[in-house]
Amino acid sequence: MSTPRTTAAAPVPVGRSAHRVATRALGWLRRHCELGTLPPGTTSDMADPDSIYKPLGETALAASLVLREGLASAQEERTARELLDFAWWELRGGDMLYERQLRYMMMVDPLELYAHFVRAGYRHRRLEALLDHLGGLVTMDAVEQVPNRRLAVANAARLTGLARETDWKRLTDATWLGNTPEPWVIDWMTAYCVTHTVFHITDWGARPGDLPPHLEEYLQLWLPVWLDVWREVQEWDLVTELLIVGSCLREPYADPVLWEELASVQHEDGLMPRDGKEVEGDAAQRFRDHHHPTVVAAVAGTLALSRAAER
Repeated sequence: MSTPRTTAAAPVPVGRSAHRVATRALGWLRRHCELGTLPPGTTSDMADPDSIYKPLGETALAASLVLREGLASAQEERTARELLDFAWWELRGGDMLYERQLRYMMMVDPLELYAHFVRAGYRHRRLEALLDHLGGLVTMDAVEQVPNRRLAVANAARLTGLARETDWKRLTDATWLGNTPEPWVIDWMTAYCVTHTVFHITDWGARPGDLPPHLEEYLQLWLPVWLDVWREVQEWDLVTELLIVGSCLREPYADPVLWEELASVQHEDGLMPRDGKEVEGDAAQRFRDHHHPTVVAAVAGTLALSRAAER
């Protein structure tokens, strides 16, 4: 593995590359969103929710962050709002989330998806009342989840305004990142866990000061190395998620050379490939395979541009 650099600080702003990546990705999501409609007759009983309604939440996440950061053009803001309206409509104005939460009380995905809409001003009062009630039950603290998932729920509750006591230090210390382990043992799945630990602690870069200083120092040292590793094997989805981590630090990390490379990997129509393999299949297959990395590209470009503007 490469020798770590002494600092993760890199020249900013990332400028044209990040803006180009974000704008093209957002456009692709809008032009292809109808490929992500729920099948007729879909109810709160979902055999495979990751494939049929999780993408709606991911689209809402990207669009809500475009609006939150406030740097988009008028056209980009309209595009983001149209994506949110589309996803909210597919979820029947939040009724599907409410019905799923009511039927499966220990499920946390309704709250997590709902939080993205709340960020952009959408509310569902019955769902909020139900979530508030469930939050007072012992079982919600006892639900068995991996540590970074608990952080996801805590951040969603914070965004939604639910009155829950959260020990952020305890939740953070339970994660792999929270223990600042030997960085060279990290694997692919653990790297994704690291990214989401940072996303939820900082609410996708809105609260960089909430990241504990020792984790900031650890990431400043090792994030560039991990980026080099997964950039070399062309795991673009993970590379782009790690770039989001860079935008969640107090001292943001943004490598202009890497951003140029990412922009060159992105297809002209805005699709961001998951990895270095050839993109195959019809439009529907391409949507299924590459929707997530394109969402991540929209988020990464938006946050990188915003943090650069702050500086």
